[in-house]
Amino acid sequence: MPSSPPPPAPPSFAAAFRRLRALASLRGRHRVLHLTTLAFFLTFLVWFDMAPFARQIGDELHLDEGQLLTLSLCNLALTVPARIGVGMLLDRFGPRRVFAAVLIFAAVPNTVFATASSFPVLVLSRLLLGVVGAGFVVGIRLVAEWFPREEIGTAEGFYGGWGNFGSAAASLVLPGLSVLLAGHTGGWRWGIATVGVLSALYGVVYLFAVRDTPEGSAYHRPRRQGALEVTSRRAVFGLLVVQLPPLAVLGLVAYRVHEAGVLPRPGFVAVVAVLVAGYAVQAARTLSVNRPALADAHPPAERYPFRLVALLALAYFVTFGTELAMASLLPAYFADTFGLGVAAAAAAGSAFTCTNLVTRPAGGLLSDALAQRRTALRILLTGAVAVFAVLSRMTGGWGLWTGVALVALASVFIQGGNGAVYAMVPLVNRRSGGQVAGLVGAYGNVGGIVLTSVLVFTGGDVRLLFLAVAVCTAAMALLTVWLPEPRGTTGTAAAAASPAPRESPAGIRAGTRAARP
Repeated sequence: MPSSPPPPAPPSFAAAFRRLRALASLRGRHRVLHLTTLAFFLTFLVWFDMAPFARQIGDELHLDEGQLLTLSLCNLALTVPARIGVGMLLDRFGPRRVFAAVLIFAAVPNTVFATASSFPVLVLSRLLLGVVGAGFVVGIRLVAEWFPREEIGTAEGFYGGWGNFGSAAASLVLPGLSVLLAGHTGGWRWGIATVGVLSALYGVVYLFAVRDTPEGSAYHRPRRQGALEVTSRRAVFGLLVVQLPPLAVLGLVAYRVHEAGVLPRPGFVAVVAVLVAGYAVQAARTLSVNRPALADAHPPAERYPFRLVALLALAYFVTFGTELAMASLLPAYFADTFGLGVAAAAAAGSAFTCTNLVTRPAGGLLSDALAQRRTALRILLTGAVAVFAVLSRMTGGWGLWTGVALVALASVFIQGGNGAVYAMVPLVNRRSGGQVAGLVGAYGNVGGIVLTSVLVFTGGDVRLLFLAVAVCTAAMALLTVWLPEPRGTTGTAAAAASPAPRESPAGIRAGTRAARP
């Protein structure tokens, strides 16, 4: 009688660190990971290519502060619904095609922005570029197809941390590139246009360089298209509630633009009407797609807890939302608190953003190493509560290096929390992995807009924002008590069997040969 296969090895830090070392490989599934991370990096490079030139653009095109604020908000606004929509597309068409399409599409509005000379054209192009920020979601599903469950946190953390560095690279590289290409006056146009062209070229390369799944592994699609499939009557109504905040926050953006005097009242009313109509349409599609769930017709083997999706979305609201808020306010905070100049304040603020290369992968690594993934998230959230509570009491008398150290420590917990969240997202429901990733990702942008808006209602008091972050994070840490442990799968046996870093030539070809899913 044949012996049964041995049980899988329990999670351990030693195994997790071995997988971390394997990330240096450029073969098989790790090559797919690096190619996909570069795709994500380029989407963020394009998405944030306006930031280092904002003041120069304002001076050359005679834009006031309200108009510059509008452009910044437009850059974020459509990313919220786009992450949900792109999630649906990649579940249907596969991540390879969708990521290539996003990269190629990016060149169009980016070129329009680079050549624009009027404010309406600038607004339209930045709105469309918000769609490019949804590219992050695509790689989440593709990486999950190539890496087995026990490696998913490390792989997704690396993808998220190193790809997200594209936003920092925009500030570090583009100003020098623009001067090299065209000098100081008008050079921003050449710098921005160049990264758009680079994105499109890489989109073509990516289309032929990867495949959706390893050799012999099928790509699982939702049975019904148009909305996220859930598996119980209660989950249907829960989904209807969860779909509200992403649209409501767009109304908040429109209100802020209206208050800045840029959007007239009739325009604001029209935006609200469109949002209400959009929610009605989405609600109808949700009810139509989930008729089996309303009838409780899903067999037990196919069911998954929607509570897991909702709580992960709230966790990303707190973690990534805080990251977005900190990236936008820390330079000004350091300048005001410690009396720094512009360059020194920007360098101090980068103590939070530049650590993403290490902190987000570390969160995924911790999730892989612990027996329960929700424990990793709870640890990281609890650490963030403590650091932000201390930051809420900090004054200029504490000293600059104390402030920089506290901000860097905060990034360890917050960005590590991002990694811990997306170590669980691919394990919720593989068939609808793109839509789950898109919904959770959208909540991260919602969090960034909401937390940044706190400054408006507190008179710009950053210490009150730090306190608000501590309170929100503490509430989320408590909610992890009700967070179900994800039980789903990611890569198939084909992915799990793909050795790393030493692979056969066939395995190498499987990681790089283009093929239809």
